[in-house]
This record gives sequence, C-alpha cells and structure tokens, in this order.
Amino acid sequence: MTGAASEVLSEVRGRIGMITLNRPKALNALSLGMVRELMATLLAWQKNDEVLAVAVRGMGKEGPFGAFCAGGDIRFLHAAGSAGNPQLEDFFTEEYALNHLIHTFGKPYIAFMDGIVMGGGMGISQGGTLRIVTERTKMAMPETAIGLFPDVGGGYFLSRCPGHAGEWLALTGDVIGAADALEFGLADGYLPSAQQTALWDALAAGGFADAAAVEVLVKSRFSAPAVPCAQPRGEIDRFFALPTVGAMVAALEADAADWAQHTAATLRKRSPLMLHVVLEQIRRARGMTLAQDLRMERDMVRHCFYLRPGQSETLEGIRALAVDKDHSPRWSPSRIEEVAGPQWHAFFDSPWPAHSHPLAALG
Repeated sequence: MTGAASEVLSEVRGRIGMITLNRPKALNALSLGMVRELMATLLAWQKNDEVLAVAVRGMGKEGPFGAFCAGGDIRFLHAAGSAGNPQLEDFFTEEYALNHLIHTFGKPYIAFMDGIVMGGGMGISQGGTLRIVTERTKMAMPETAIGLFPDVGGGYFLSRCPGHAGEWLALTGDVIGAADALEFGLADGYLPSAQQTALWDALAAGGFADAAAVEVLVKSRFSAPAVPCAQPRGEIDRFFALPTVGAMVAALEADAADWAQHTAATLRKRSPLMLHVVLEQIRRARGMTLAQDLRMERDMVRHCFYLRPGQSETLEGIRALAVDKDHSPRWSPSRIEEVAGPQWHAFFDSPWPAHSHPLAALG
C-alpha cells in the first residue's frame, strides 16, 4: 500500500486491487502525479493473475466515499498553459492513455461513482465494467463552461447515449443524477450510499473463484433508484437533433416552456466557439473507435491552448471560474451567431502526422 500522504492509495485485498483517490480537499481532482500512479498500478495489476478485479472509490472530507472525482486539476492546467509548462502536454497524453487502458483493461473494473463525478472523473469510470451510482451522484461533463470540450473519451461515451442526450450533456454541461445516468447508459447499477462500505468490504473479504464471481456479487447488491429520471427525453431529442448550435438556440428561445428557456440561457453562458467545436466532436465520434476518438481529442486539446495565442478560450474560462472567480468569461467570439466555420474547423486539424501522434500506440 502507498504511503498515508499519497494522493492515490492502492492495495490488493482478497484478490481485488483496491484504489482510493485521496485528495478530498480538491474533490479528488486528478493531478499529473495521480494519473501516473493510477497508470502504473493498473498496468501492474493487469498482468498479475492474482488480481481478479479492480475497485476504485474517492475519499470524501469525512472518510471514504462521498466524492468520487471532480475532474482534472484545472488550476494546474491554467498555470501550466499560461507559463508554457510542457507538463501540460504530458498531462493530457498520459490521462487519455489511462482512459484507454481502463476501457480495455480486460478484468472487472468497479467504479463507485458516489458524489461528484465530472470531467476526468468520468474518464476513469466510464470504461469500467460496473459503474455504480448512488442517490448522491452528481454526474456531468461541464467543460464548455470553462472553454474546453468533454474530453477523456467524452466524445466516445457521450455519443453512444440514446437519442441526442450526448449532444445535450456535452453542450450544456448539465448535471444528472443516478436514474438519468442509468437511463443514458452512463451507469450500470444503483446502490444506496449507505451500502457502499459493506460492498467494498465484501470485495476485500475475497473467496472468489474467478472474475465472474466478483461481478455476480456486485450485481446482487443493485436496487432501483429511489428518485426516477428527471430529464425530458423527448425535448432533448427534439432540440438537440437540430443540425447546428445556432438552430438549437433559436428553437429553444422560441419555445415558452421553462425547460427550453433554462436550456437556452445555459447555452448562452457557454463558450460560443467551443459549443460549435463540441457539437462536431460528438457527431464525428459516433463513427469512431475509442482510440480514434482519443486521438481526435488529443488534437483538439492542443488547439485549445495553442491555436490562438493570447486568445485561449480554455485559459479564459478557467480564469473566470477558478482563478479570479469573477464568473464573467470574456469569450471570443462573444455570441454563438458570430462563430465562423473556419474558427471551429481548425480544431480538427491534427498537429501531428499519424505516425508521430502522441497516442499513435493506442489500439
């Protein structure tokens, strides 16, 4: 087991590799060091026949569970991007490689998605074989609020949500709970939060004949969410099937219903440029493999920081949210209607030839 001060606690108990993200004051936001430790640990366990499965949880402020992972460490991203720190490039390359490893791990990977599960937290859980949500789950891909896009494979897993829920989740960054996560295919089972410790301890107790027996135990604890789905699937599909962001906003603003008005207002707060980028991302990703999507996202994230020197939507979005905290990002262009095609098309031009791509090795 790693030291008590480590941001990633890992141990093998009863043939289960058990990981606790241990950065509770930051809601377990992922640092480069955490990404590297997770990668090394999972690679070792993938090759270890004594490890039948992996379970991962977050440490809350009052003990285990309560918060899974709020995403990547955006303050680090802002500082590194502003200073030209090459670790910015390392972070995204290694994080996306970690996401790919989880999707292709080959053993049961059980994610206890309790509390906040956003951004990079989705990246280290969506590839799991058993994604557990609770009544406390707050799930989102809120990147358009900081001038980014739903990365960590977000194009891949959001585009595979039913109907046009993927476009809605990606563009608005709206938060969903357990029942909606199940409905949209972003979770596999519901477990009351009070029962998580008992399941974690049962996994650690061992006695499993094989990996399949681990999955049987976990699934035997699932129940129905106490609160039903809250999202209007029909409305989501009607508006978010429209061909452009401009068409979506115009239709939403023309509809008097509260949900439409609220959704239009949300989109008006997001980066206009990145809304256009994100819609194209989700629709391209529907026809891609995971590795293809992650390579596309690696291209996109390079452009987020370096395509327009001095005009990074991402640095500006993080500044407004987490650095100066004025919550008044100065987006450029400032309105959805002002975004020109060449501005967002450029995000999909790869900076690298295929053989030299940082994620060329992904299968």
